[in-house]
Amino acid sequence: QVQLVESGGGLVQSGGSLRLSCAASGNIFGVNELGWYRQAPGREREKVASKRTSMIPIYGEFAKGRFDITREKNTVYLQMNNLKPEDTAVYFCYYDQRLKTIPIVWGQGTQVTVSS
Repeated sequence: QVQLVESGGGLVQSGGSLRLSCAASGNIFGVNELGWYRQAPGREREKVASKRTSMIPIYGEFAKGRFDITREKNTVYLQMNNLKPEDTAVYFCYYDQRLKTIPIVWGQGTQVTVSS
């Protein structure tokens, strides 16, 4: 089992910055991926960014140039800059073992609210 603990959400004004963190613990091994999705009210969940072991980060189009994902061992950080009101959403951390037999693990979600 893998457990995820998220932190760092909150309220920020448009143009501001926030940093999210997600610490994974438990049965972590081999090639794996840590990342973030987000979901705004009435919208589909969309991928924000991810960092797989030994690979470069991947970003959603909206995140390129504004968000930066970094990983230190089993903790992943999402630095979000120049935030916009449309970035308001619940951000969910996830852990993917990249094996079909092991389901993806999701964090509890952290609210990010950007005021205009």
